[in-house]
Amino acid sequence: MVDMKNSDITGLWHIYEMEMWDKDYFNMEVRAFMRIDRDNTGAFQFGLISGNIDGRIIKSKEGSRFEFTWDGNNEIDSESGSGWFALKNNDVIEGEIKIHLGDVSKFSAKKAKKNCEPTF
Repeated sequence: MVDMKNSDITGLWHIYEMEMWDKDYFNMEVRAFMRIDRDNTGAFQFGLISGNIDGRIIKSKEGSRFEFTWDGNNEIDSESGSGWFALKNNDVIEGEIKIHLGDVSKFSAKKAKKNCEPTF
């Protein structure tokens, strides 16, 4: 793991790979994304699952990672969960997202180009 600071992770990240779901699903409604704001909150959507993020950077001997909880929806049902990610390099994060009492999936995401916003 690479040590990180808030400015390293702030911005929009496009999810390009998920362990549990294929691209047809996770890009179904919008291009799958995770957005992290300067205050360590944010949002994400993949497939029919979307949510708001509340997290923080945790440092350990192995490096640092961003750990978060989330709440949102899976279609019309309320959902919540948790997750984490670490910087693989300046442009790629790798981590895991968990649905409370449900699926857990590893994911990879690439930093979006500047001025690029998710489309809803």
